[in-house]
Amino acid sequence: MKRSRNSGAGQEFWNKEYRGGNHLALSENPSEDLIKFTRWLERESGKEYLNIKSSVLDLGCGNGRNLIYLSKNFGMRGLGFDISEEAILLAKKLSEDLSIEYQTRSIAGQINIPEKSQNFVLDMMTSHFLNESERKSLLTEISRVLKPGGWFFWKTFLRDEDEHAERLLKESPAGESGSYIHPKIGVAEHVYTENEISKLLDENFDILKITKSHSHLRRGQAFKRRSMSIYAQRKF
Repeated sequence: MKRSRNSGAGQEFWNKEYRGGNHLALSENPSEDLIKFTRWLERESGKEYLNIKSSVLDLGCGNGRNLIYLSKNFGMRGLGFDISEEAILLAKKLSEDLSIEYQTRSIAGQINIPEKSQNFVLDMMTSHFLNESERKSLLTEISRVLKPGGWFFWKTFLRDEDEHAERLLKESPAGESGSYIHPKIGVAEHVYTENEISKLLDENFDILKITKSHSHLRRGQAFKRRSMSIYAQRKF
């Protein structure tokens, strides 16, 4: 599998972080946004989707914390991809005795699992590191592997009303609309508008809910990025 320049630089950065880097606080607790999604889905559908018959693919699984949460709380089977060997080693250690498998690989390119085999796909702050053609290809693969009625939980950066994002796009453009060079990692990163997300998902998904973080200001200046979580169901 051919790796992009983004892939190589990103792999080096994340391996360093999982060996004890100091850029990010890497938690072993599940994402609060994912917990909110499962609570919402349980209120809407009970255990129709959240059960031991369900399987989940996590694109950019890190140390496996979200797959572990789904396995322990709902009995799901899981498959996680991550570019960092260090992250996968940790994930395997934390997932002993659970029905979770891991692969060290980029999320770009073909996903070698059967069509309509997954009940859930997670993309949580991962695919925005891909270039435009890779992002479109990944979305096609997500649509292919999800069962009709399956769920795509997508958390990503939100450009709308984010002054920090606009500054990055102006000061460090990455050569395609809506993308900039990440100041710490040194790779291209894409930031979406809500309208862009809606257009991308319209053909194959129904968007049931979008939650958004607030604008974060310090002394009148943006200092923390906005994000959104999309609850999207594969069309039947």
